[in-house]
Amino acid sequence: MNKYSVKQLLTHEGAGQNVHIKGWIRTKRGNKFVNFLALNDGSCLKSIQVVADNERFSEDLMRKVNTGTAVEVKGTLVASQGKGQSVEIQAQDILILGEADAEEYPLQKKKHTMEFLREIAHLRPRTNTFGAIFRIRHTLAFAIHEYFNQKGFFYLHTPIITGSDAEGAGQMFRVTTLDAKNPPLNSEGAVDYNQDFFGKSTNLTVSGQLEGELGAMGLGLVYTFGPTFRAENSNTSRHLAEFWMIEPEMAFHDLKDNMDLAEDFIKYLIKKALERCPDDIQFLNDTYDNALLERLQSVLSNDFVRITYSEAIDILLSSSAYKKGKFEYNVKWGIDLQSEHERYLVEKHFQKPVILSDYPKDIKAFYMRQNNDGKTVAAMDVLFPQIGEIIGGSQREERYENLATRIKEMNIPEHELWWYMDTRKYGTCPHAGFGLGFERLVLFVSGMGNIRDVIPFPRTPQNAEF
Repeated sequence: MNKYSVKQLLTHEGAGQNVHIKGWIRTKRGNKFVNFLALNDGSCLKSIQVVADNERFSEDLMRKVNTGTAVEVKGTLVASQGKGQSVEIQAQDILILGEADAEEYPLQKKKHTMEFLREIAHLRPRTNTFGAIFRIRHTLAFAIHEYFNQKGFFYLHTPIITGSDAEGAGQMFRVTTLDAKNPPLNSEGAVDYNQDFFGKSTNLTVSGQLEGELGAMGLGLVYTFGPTFRAENSNTSRHLAEFWMIEPEMAFHDLKDNMDLAEDFIKYLIKKALERCPDDIQFLNDTYDNALLERLQSVLSNDFVRITYSEAIDILLSSSAYKKGKFEYNVKWGIDLQSEHERYLVEKHFQKPVILSDYPKDIKAFYMRQNNDGKTVAAMDVLFPQIGEIIGGSQREERYENLATRIKEMNIPEHELWWYMDTRKYGTCPHAGFGLGFERLVLFVSGMGNIRDVIPFPRTPQNAEF
């Protein structure tokens, strides 16, 4: 007797065949003659119905088969007499693998709030909602590797522990083995990190970009895909302390090449999610956001608008929203655009994704290539509806003197980046790259409203449970 998944059985054409399956009971209903069990194993959104004749199974067994119980079922696959499924299993043998107390099991047959489900994140993958989200997350992750492999990129593993701050923001988590209560001190009374495990101060990485650039200078096309960490004390629905980043770096690419790749890449990922997770996306569309499918299809069917930061500022200043004082944050050239500004451009003005380029250098990182106007850098952000910025990138500054000057202007310790500067001394070339926050992508594709609901175990201020 072959063992099957629910997904396999629901697409199986062998009615009358003996089958063997394991999973969890989602719901149970019945009468004195028969019980109907909805069995799900996580392989797909739908459950398969198991029909248990009460003459075959004892009352004691059926009393223990409740929502959440893990069971093993052997039986015959037959054409279903009910609506909603083509086949069902006529049970011949049911073995309980793990009981779930009917009264204490937290996931009862009712609608639970997302806040409640975050409190039981160890159980929420068993719900339809989170099963759908995490299958979509898997599909997108798999498609990322597919895309870059097809394009000739090499997957580069960059360090999680680093001695440099790639973003220059200083919001990093320190990594140390020193005694927290009695750390060694130097002659100036400061903590002596020379005695630490790595012989220097180290942190969890905020980005693999700088190391990615090193790989690109030898391999040409590389990408990283791994966890990053930001010690930003933010509790918004768009921020996590631990999240995953996809960061391609490309030698001999300029800003336009970067924008072209970003648009093609994100369209590919959305297309694969729609192709491979149609039931999951339809469920989330019907349950949480009935404009989800329309937004996803709109991204695929439209070319992204490309405008400069300066053009965007002019549009915002001319908008009725600005003139009527509807923006919470002021608009003027030189500001770092807020989410409300980005979403106005995408959702109200253009009604399609937007790529902004050529930002003021004073609000961007040290590694971005300086434009000839002396005021802006060759940076680009991809803005999406519901999300705002989903991708950020730039052409990197390949000129040694320009980079050295910028590092000094931003008071970044040059000795920490000697290895990065070396790449500008030995065979430098134009190159570019970007970062895509994976959770923001999953947020967009799933239609969820809070980023904590698209990662299995969210890490946020005051929260490191599970």
